[in-house]
Amino acid sequence: MGKGKLILICQSGGEFVTKDDGSLSYDGGEANAVAINPETHFGDLKLKLAELLNLEYKSLSVKYFLPGNKQTLITICNDKDLKRMFDFHEGSVTADVFVIGTSGFDREAFAIETGRASGIKLAETVSPSKASKALVTTDPVSTPAGPSAANLTPNSLADPADGTAHSPITYDVSATPADTVKKRRRAASRKNSTDAPTAAVTKTVRKTKKMAPRRKRMRKDYLTESDDDMEEERDTSAGLDGTNGALDVASEFNNLSPEEMVAMWKDSITGVGQEFKSVIEFRDALQRFSIAHRFRYKFKKNETSRASGMCAAEGCSWSFYASWVPSERVFKIKKMNETHTCGESSKTAHPTKNWLVSIIKDKLRESPHHKPKEISKSILRDFGVTLNYSQVYRGIEGAREQLQGSYKEAYNQLPWFCDKLLEANPGSFIKLLIDNDKKFQRLFISFDASIHGFQNGCRPLLFLDSTSLRSKYHEILLTATALDGDDCIFPVAFAIVDTENDDIWNWFLEELRSAVSSSRSITFVSDKQKGLMESVLKIFENAHHGYSIYHLLDNFMKNLKGPFHGEGKGSLPVNFLAAACAARLDSFRMSAEQVKKVSSNAFDWMMQIAPEYWTNAAFKGESYQHITFDIAESYANWIEEVWELPLIQKLERLLCKMTEMINNRRMNSSGWFTKLIPSREQLVKDASRRAHYLKVLFSSDTLFEVQGDSTHVVDMNKRDCSCLVWKATGLPCHHAIAVFNSTGRNVYDYCSSYFTVDSYRSTYSKSINLVEAIFKPPAKEKASVEEAEQVLPPSSTRTPTTHQKRRRKILGIEHRTVTCTKCKGIGHNKLSCKETS
Repeated sequence: MGKGKLILICQSGGEFVTKDDGSLSYDGGEANAVAINPETHFGDLKLKLAELLNLEYKSLSVKYFLPGNKQTLITICNDKDLKRMFDFHEGSVTADVFVIGTSGFDREAFAIETGRASGIKLAETVSPSKASKALVTTDPVSTPAGPSAANLTPNSLADPADGTAHSPITYDVSATPADTVKKRRRAASRKNSTDAPTAAVTKTVRKTKKMAPRRKRMRKDYLTESDDDMEEERDTSAGLDGTNGALDVASEFNNLSPEEMVAMWKDSITGVGQEFKSVIEFRDALQRFSIAHRFRYKFKKNETSRASGMCAAEGCSWSFYASWVPSERVFKIKKMNETHTCGESSKTAHPTKNWLVSIIKDKLRESPHHKPKEISKSILRDFGVTLNYSQVYRGIEGAREQLQGSYKEAYNQLPWFCDKLLEANPGSFIKLLIDNDKKFQRLFISFDASIHGFQNGCRPLLFLDSTSLRSKYHEILLTATALDGDDCIFPVAFAIVDTENDDIWNWFLEELRSAVSSSRSITFVSDKQKGLMESVLKIFENAHHGYSIYHLLDNFMKNLKGPFHGEGKGSLPVNFLAAACAARLDSFRMSAEQVKKVSSNAFDWMMQIAPEYWTNAAFKGESYQHITFDIAESYANWIEEVWELPLIQKLERLLCKMTEMINNRRMNSSGWFTKLIPSREQLVKDASRRAHYLKVLFSSDTLFEVQGDSTHVVDMNKRDCSCLVWKATGLPCHHAIAVFNSTGRNVYDYCSSYFTVDSYRSTYSKSINLVEAIFKPPAKEKASVEEAEQVLPPSSTRTPTTHQKRRRKILGIEHRTVTCTKCKGIGHNKLSCKETS
């Protein structure tokens, strides 16, 4: 990354227009310049842009073009994406970014975000009339003078287009969330002092035709006023959590340490005569008071107009009574016995869910992957409150839902999301299935860019695998992945399903056949335990099926049993891989014998698997035995940072990574000037050097005998050599290259087309277009989304423990047998041994 700054030309309010050559241009709108540095956080940048452009924070999306590519937009999702964007524009002074979102910024809702120092600096506001020029200019945008790049106060500039001055935007980093809350409360107090609420109350009472008894009239008067107070309370104190009136403790006291916080809470309740704006404020104060003084309480009455209660300890004299006073428009403590006869220091407070969520939410902002045990210890240390695992877990779920969105709502957005995704990527295959109870079942996605890349540039080879999304609903990600000319993964199709079984895999293969219908014979590779062979051979004509070498090796190592001889257990995986990659059956047998010399049990396990499904020497399909890495791990790594987020956001992460991968490889290949991709070009060069030492004898026009350390026959018509390397790799061996040199043939004419630069570029010639405003539909579409058929989360009946047990059973992994070292018996150890010594 560059060491200086990068000025972002932030354009918004316009629209993208596709030109005849497929490139995109941005028309209309306005542009603002914002300077960032290598330490800038994406959250700070997003918040700044949301405030500057008056856009809703959650709906805001930031996109950019790669240098030299005006066809595909890349979405910035997190700090790593922002760093990559900075790296791509290394050496540049400016970079164009495009900001999309729903208008309407709520400054108070995100007051908590201003507590962290930022590396953002607003440079200059460009008038709408100059926005188009900002797209093509290469001159640096001047920034206001100032010694610090962390200055977050935008300038108040006049718009040259109309001569009107923009209202100044003040971004005061010295102000704390507590200051903001105090300002809002003062504003609410001034509002309550006017006649408007009184008029509203009077109007509401006059609607009642029949006079109610005095007690009911007083209660109704309180409820009417309390509703206004509750609305104001939600406005001023809910902050990011969105709870109904509960104060966000973490936000209000964000600038205090836990010890200072608890010390302040000791005076939350002062005694008889203390006044509160509403019963909600009273309950919150009572909660803090009990936590600070380490005791539990219980309500005897807990209504909107009155509240009474006592210490939870039996026989303790501490008690209170408070009620609404209509004439004074306050909620007041009228009776209170402040003496504990139970010893309050020996008890622990019982927190409410709202309080717990607000505290946990603040901890998750600092570290999103906090574990329940860590949070429980932290709350005990800071507040002296003991919590069980289920309390903390529910609190974490509530905090994440408020910070990241609802899991359930994400499923309801799937129909809208799929429609928009298909609209942005015509020719793609996207299918969403829900059951009769409107519960999510399956989602299949195969983009037109993926289909085109597989059919025009990739070998006819697909790896089938699955991985867990680590969701609370236990969804599974099924994948069909090809390999490009450089043996790097190329996603062709994927599906999110509620469970994994033979019927689900059969459905996935049916959808895959519809998407990638091809006359080529395709080789499928999967985990042997998935039982996909019958489905593959039934659905795809002339297909071949093989077992994943990675999974076979993994199972091989898990099932090893002693005793081991010779070099021991360490040599077994090496000999196993040598057997899988051997080009000849005799070489396969030699490697298998080496395994047998070390462990007869390992040899028996290996030989029980039919060689024609996993060994290079006997396999009839496309060669793949050199692929020994976990294909599914790439997908797992992509969603590792967002595993706790709702489904829609996980999908966006997957699509962002796929788009980024396609564009990066397209950009890299644009600098290749060889016939073959660099890795294959190097292999051909190495083989050419070895060919110089060989002697070629002509047997016929197409058959040649090549002599070196051994003698081999090269058949030009069949493109084959008796060493079998040419057939297995798709690249001429050094024997064949020796023949080319003797006969004046061009070596590149005999290389597989899958390894040419042209095929590689064809693989990545199309792009995936992401959906704008993915987390929340635009306002004009919101009504239609809400009216659409509701989609509920899938049934969550399978527990991780059950899944792990089933997985161990499928893999054939036995539990370790306990052997007693005293009597040599099985099923117990020496401590529980009943044999007498």
